[in-house]
Amino acid sequence: MKSSDSTPRVLSIQSHVVHGYVGNKSAVFPLQVLGFEVDSVNTVQFSTHTGYKHIKGNVLKNEELEELVQGLSLNEVDYYTHFLTGYSRSPDSLKQIAGIIKKLRQKNPNLVYVCDPVMGDNGKMYVPEDILPVYRDIVVPLADILTPNQFEAELITGIEMKDLDGALKVVQALHDKGVKTVVLSSTDLGGDNTMIGIASSEGSCYKIEMQKQDATFTGTGDLLAALFLAWSHKTNNNVKLTLEKTIATMQSIVKDTYLKAREIQATGKIPPALIELRLVQNKKVIEEPVIEINAVEIKTP
Repeated sequence: MKSSDSTPRVLSIQSHVVHGYVGNKSAVFPLQVLGFEVDSVNTVQFSTHTGYKHIKGNVLKNEELEELVQGLSLNEVDYYTHFLTGYSRSPDSLKQIAGIIKKLRQKNPNLVYVCDPVMGDNGKMYVPEDILPVYRDIVVPLADILTPNQFEAELITGIEMKDLDGALKVVQALHDKGVKTVVLSSTDLGGDNTMIGIASSEGSCYKIEMQKQDATFTGTGDLLAALFLAWSHKTNNNVKLTLEKTIATMQSIVKDTYLKAREIQATGKIPPALIELRLVQNKKVIEEPVIEINAVEIKTP
């Protein structure tokens, strides 16, 4: 049943943690703050993210996911403007996601699917390797907006990204798979203290250079995908402005989180509990990000 309300509605299928911010905990609050109704399905429920010493919790079974989605359909509350996915633990669960997309598009052919193809980072996969072909051949071609990091984009395309030209080849290869908007959430193409993000849509391509912090954050990719979804909608797919507002929010939250952690522990590696993203404390930043870094247009070949 389509609601008469014009409020955009998101179905987000991601991981969940009791404490901290990854997966749906990173995505739902910012989307709600920015005016989106969010229905969330938690693919896992863990006490904390896996960077902590002790991991407790459980995993949603495929038949349980099917039951939840069936319940939404039977009650006719499965009309969504957007669909957001992040971490999937197995090829079968990912294939199930592809089936859900197709069902949702029967209700709303204009559904926007935002896919964060979570597979790994810094040259290391943290999901089973047989997930890759499912993303590459089944899920990615269904996505409207794709937000991989450099490692994930290289895996999906089979193209190495050693310089900006290589990055543009990767972006084009993803467009060729049917993805309208490609966002490389982070790449190693910047300097020692910076990293570069790239967004490309409808023939326009932009890069943005971001400051690195001396810490490892979790949940930032999940946050970026949610913010990009929101600002794409709010700016009517203005990819430059969407990239700038997304990165302005990210940089502000990450910097604040880092500085607060350093107030408690001045030197050394910051433990996970001190570096959880400060989303609630930055509610105003999420609502009204101040753009301090401008995106620069890249001329594509």
